[in-house]
Amino acid sequence: MGALQGIRVLDLSRVLAGPWCGQILADLGAEVIKIERPQVGDDTRMWGPPWMLDQQGNATRESGYYQCANRNKSSVAIDIASEQGQKLIQEIAKTADVVIENFKAGSLKKYGLDYDTLSQINPKLVYCSITGFGQDGPRAEEPGYDFIIQGMSGLMSITGEKDGELGASSQKVGVAVVDIQTGLYSTIAIQAALLSRHQTGKGQYIDMSLLDVQVAALANQGMNYLTSGVAPKRMGNNHPNIVPYQTFQAQDKEFIIACGNDKQFKDLCIAIGKSELLENPNYIRNQDRVKNRAELVPLLAEYFKTNTAKHWVDAIHAVKVPVGVINSVADALDEPQIQHRQMVVNIPHAYNPNFKVIGSPIKMSDTPVEYRNAPPRLGEHTKLILEQFHTLEELQQLKESGVIDGLGL
Repeated sequence: MGALQGIRVLDLSRVLAGPWCGQILADLGAEVIKIERPQVGDDTRMWGPPWMLDQQGNATRESGYYQCANRNKSSVAIDIASEQGQKLIQEIAKTADVVIENFKAGSLKKYGLDYDTLSQINPKLVYCSITGFGQDGPRAEEPGYDFIIQGMSGLMSITGEKDGELGASSQKVGVAVVDIQTGLYSTIAIQAALLSRHQTGKGQYIDMSLLDVQVAALANQGMNYLTSGVAPKRMGNNHPNIVPYQTFQAQDKEFIIACGNDKQFKDLCIAIGKSELLENPNYIRNQDRVKNRAELVPLLAEYFKTNTAKHWVDAIHAVKVPVGVINSVADALDEPQIQHRQMVVNIPHAYNPNFKVIGSPIKMSDTPVEYRNAPPRLGEHTKLILEQFHTLEELQQLKESGVIDGLGL
């Protein structure tokens, strides 16, 4: 039994931030009903290639992007722009505990699917809106995209090689990290609101902004600015507060050292055969190493070129100083630790019984995550969900009029 079993979530979101939140809730046992446009579905259904291969190795029209954020959900295809479609969604909302949506601020009011309307018919509803800029402020009406937010929030200004280095420029992170973090924060807020509901008996409204989330997630870099008044700059793979904490080039390839304290630095120097560095007072304490990084880092960088990455990683790992290689995604998923932790799991799909997904990192002793269903085909559960409210004859009429669509109708 999942931790959130008995919680029904109406997921009106698409693309990544909202669906990511919905998938976490679904993994934890909630029933998540995803509403999608008939014939089209979530935008990400079209974001291929790559497409999932069927059992015969042929490409389907199920995109890898869609499948990363929609397992364990039901797909119900309803035309949200039609009056009948809106009534169907309201019927589901009456029975729901949570609504997730990521339409532009105020957009759902004209459909009667905004918080004010739905909370009238279901006062216990926890309603989470996810937008680029929030529900108020000078940019509230603008759409929000992860890439734009990475730039606006300051994240890109501290990501990439430092000025003067080869290839120096501002860079976005390699995944849509703002969307992912917003999905995570939204999940936390929803669960907090559900706990609060136990005390008050009432639901509440949650206003989540991608820009707010990424500014919060500047973490030490944001606080470094507030503390010093100096805006952080790009430092490549270097750390602003710790030395050495970066990549180094060996004879064959790069590797990472994350030397978090003075004892680890001492152990590092001994492990690599450079104990003479410990005789220099400029390198004993981290605060001194940060101040003198321009001297220390080039010394280490030149030295590490004298042997292979494996040689250095093995030597440093032996003294328990954090060190590691830079894996490709393929190498990472093949790591013995990742396999032991069951981070790649098989969920049989209607098109491919050997379908695999990246697993959840949540490990719970009594209510573990369950992989119940593969990411649904468009409208796969329309009949199953809506027959809770209407007869099959009524559903067939709704399909004929284009209000709904789905398998088995």
